[in-house]
Amino acid sequence: MEPSKSHIKFIIPCYNEAGRLNLAAFIDFLDSTSGQNVSFLFVDDGSKDDTKKMLHDFSSRHKSIDLLALVKNVGKAEAIRQGFLSVNEQLDYLGYLDADLATPLSEINHFRKIIGEKKRPILIMGSRVGLLGYSEIKRNMTRHYLGRIFATVVSNILQLPIYDTQCGAKIIQAQIAKEVFRDAFISKWLFDVELIFRIKKLKSDYRSRIVEVPLRKWEDKAGSKIAFTYFFQAPFDLIRIFLRYR
Repeated sequence: MEPSKSHIKFIIPCYNEAGRLNLAAFIDFLDSTSGQNVSFLFVDDGSKDDTKKMLHDFSSRHKSIDLLALVKNVGKAEAIRQGFLSVNEQLDYLGYLDADLATPLSEINHFRKIIGEKKRPILIMGSRVGLLGYSEIKRNMTRHYLGRIFATVVSNILQLPIYDTQCGAKIIQAQIAKEVFRDAFISKWLFDVELIFRIKKLKSDYRSRIVEVPLRKWEDKAGSKIAFTYFFQAPFDLIRIFLRYR
């Protein structure tokens, strides 16, 4: 399939993002691509600030922007899941990105190119790997090194050579997305790992159809909702996930 013909909708989970949302970046992206087969669904996760109002006004003015407003805060994993389940359009792929645009929207065109080259992959995963002369990855060093330890453990558990499961930029083939997101996830932050376990269970040819793509640009943004102390809880969530899917 030609990259320009694959229709993709991206879910953008938002919780108290009024001070960080760069809505102009979405308009600039849509204008630059003429909105060609790319749209966005913002999911307001029960925000207590002006996020919901901002997104309501924004979506009412732009046809490629939709809004799903949740009544109460349910966490990132469930907000994304509810977003996926609410989509009824005929699409080729569904994806999700972080609201702070740590992964810039320009990477979407890179992902679409991969779709055209790789014979309809099931899952495309952004990967925050710094490559000399190729990428510009700006990460907090402490989080980076803890993340590398975690990623090595996860790779061994999944029995897949994945460099970065936790990057918040992924695209999933629409025809299996509803099945993958049908049930609630165990962990609100490690759902990416559980997502891969579910795809492994569904598709016997998963090894050739999961594609990890090095991002050309990524930057840590201030205001992360993940507390640093979660790194100490993460191993327990990972054990629970492993026990369910082993």
